[in-house]
Amino acid sequence: MNYPKKVTIGDITVRDGFQHEEIFIPTEAKIWLAEQLILAGFKHIEVTNMGNPKGMPQFKDADEVMKSLRSSKKIAHLIKEVSLTVITIREQAIERAIQARKDGYGPDRILLMVSTSESHHKKNSGLSLDDYWKMAEKYIPMAKDAGLKVNGTVSTIWGCPIEGPTEMKKAVEFAKRWFEIGASDVEHADHDGSASPDRVYDYYSMLLDQIGRPEKQIVHFHQTRGWGMANVLAALQAGMLNFESTMGGIGGQPANFVSGVPVSGTGSYYYKDPNLVGLVPTEDMVVMMDEMGIDTQLDVDKVLEIGQMVERIVGRRLRSESIKNGRIPKSLSGR
Repeated sequence: MNYPKKVTIGDITVRDGFQHEEIFIPTEAKIWLAEQLILAGFKHIEVTNMGNPKGMPQFKDADEVMKSLRSSKKIAHLIKEVSLTVITIREQAIERAIQARKDGYGPDRILLMVSTSESHHKKNSGLSLDDYWKMAEKYIPMAKDAGLKVNGTVSTIWGCPIEGPTEMKKAVEFAKRWFEIGASDVEHADHDGSASPDRVYDYYSMLLDQIGRPEKQIVHFHQTRGWGMANVLAALQAGMLNFESTMGGIGGQPANFVSGVPVSGTGSYYYKDPNLVGLVPTEDMVVMMDEMGIDTQLDVDKVLEIGQMVERIVGRRLRSESIKNGRIPKSLSGR
């Protein structure tokens, strides 16, 4: 089988991972984790959400996190090579990111998101798909003029937790549209574990046949039904080069209850057990690819150390198998 010799892995724990937690993660812990990820070799990390913190108080410290990373002495020698992404689903958040950029501490990249399922999209953004595309067409040039790259995400590619089955062809059309209106890259997301390996291979093969540009396409899987790593393998076989994940496989739908206070989040949960959702674990993906001879450009041992600390930060055992069992030895121990 043909696999790429080198891949890029972005870690999105600080944003997507922590947004799912029902306790407020201390600001200092978020900053520590972002710094450690950068020191481990990650060049792409998501660090916060610049939307209204009333709905997602996990990110009420967005400005403090960004300012601390920009002024951090620990990563000062690396930060220019790193792309810091913030989530900006709606207009106010985009404007906030643009202003932060102008003020000298803002992100390098923002993320906008559409779902092929109208119901999921409306729940996530509050707008119809038609209105959201109009908003994106207006704001992408403004963001780029401020020096920001823009990611356009396509969600519910393989299925929707609200509506059920979806058409993969529609997601390819949405990806084309993102590039046409100025997106720098496109994330292709399975947000609830609906993707199966055969359809993952079919989708990414179709995507590369019709659009190509594998360096601009990003793979995002969830581990909900236990197929996450099988899907990673299928995407590799299709020729994908860019992946993203979270430490311990945490993350998912924003919490609607944070540190004892009910909040709006994105409404009622669409899962039965919050411990059974989440992304592919960064640790497991890095160790698997390293064992396959694929260069992740990361310090594998440091990734495992970070994963152990993330369990202490959130206060529970997470889903990475690699931090329990470690790497496979590269040489005989002599014992």
